[in-house]
Amino acid sequence: MMTQGTNMDLHIVKDQAEGGRVGFQVFKDALAGGAKVLGLATGSSPITIYNELAGSQLDFSQLTSVNLDEYVGLNADHPQSYHYFMQKNLFNAKPFAHSYVPDGSNLDAAAATSQYDQIIADNPIDLQLLGLGQNGHIGFNEPGTDPESTTHKVTLTESTIAANARFFENEDEVPRYAYSMGIGSILKAKQILIVAYGEAKAKAVAAMIEGPVTPDVPASYLQTHPRVTVILDEAAASQLKH
Repeated sequence: MMTQGTNMDLHIVKDQAEGGRVGFQVFKDALAGGAKVLGLATGSSPITIYNELAGSQLDFSQLTSVNLDEYVGLNADHPQSYHYFMQKNLFNAKPFAHSYVPDGSNLDAAAATSQYDQIIADNPIDLQLLGLGQNGHIGFNEPGTDPESTTHKVTLTESTIAANARFFENEDEVPRYAYSMGIGSILKAKQILIVAYGEAKAKAVAAMIEGPVTPDVPASYLQTHPRVTVILDEAAASQLKH
């Protein structure tokens, strides 16, 4: 089902598998429209989209990918790094001409973030994929982040650390910092696709779409972008009024 409100094309799907197919079509249409640079995200929400892309006939060999974020302190070959995640879930099946992920092994935050800002400036993003945090974060832009922010080092909240702990042997191993594209960086993308599933995301979804634009809900700034597609399952959409 598709509904339209504000600037957002809203697709409510029955499950993540259907969401993957709808998301795949957004990517396919973007490539048909001439997209050359894809902004990518990690986490469980985009996985079914990546599955569809990996099994498709689409050719990414002339394209560039730019990822949202990376943990600080993890090398690219660490099994929990976002670089490793992307290799496993997409790049091994669909190599790009160039793929950029923030350099988590570079502990010089000023150097790492300015380098990534330059990469984004050199490769303007045509389509940016996002997941949605339970507290309304996008990328690792937690509540209170400056809406004009560019790439920056983030101190992860306890709730984000707890949510990520399941991927590590114990919570003490979870990185406390990340490099993330800023909200301002994300909003420069020509088109944005955001995906959320499950009742735990329902409050954040309602705030993102129907609430005020506020730093308390970083995803609410998507209301200011001219071209946003939202894919939700019924549970994630359950607190929407319309």
